[in-house]
Amino acid sequence: MSFEGSCHCGAVQFKVDAPPPTTAISCNCSHCRRRGALLSFFPASQFEVTQGSEALRSYKFNTHKIDHQFCQACGIEAFARGAKPDGSPICAVNLRCVPAIDLDALDVQTYDGAKA
Repeated sequence: MSFEGSCHCGAVQFKVDAPPPTTAISCNCSHCRRRGALLSFFPASQFEVTQGSEALRSYKFNTHKIDHQFCQACGIEAFARGAKPDGSPICAVNLRCVPAIDLDALDVQTYDGAKA
């Protein structure tokens, strides 16, 4: 089972080879708070940009460990790339960019990224 998503304008599209998540993380760090993302994390091997990789731009801040990817046309960050504490590659998917997911049905957990 898999699910798909995109930026707002559709230039960047992606697919995740995993069941749609039932939980999400809402982080209050300076970046996440401003963009209002609901995040779910997947091994990088399960994530694929299917269209528009040339339209992506990168933004890194603070420790520069997370590569926030956003569409240069519409400005939406549909996902970010990073690594787990053990070093294995991971993708953080913004579930607000996945139309098939019922956001109101998600079990939203908070993460205090402002103090992390």
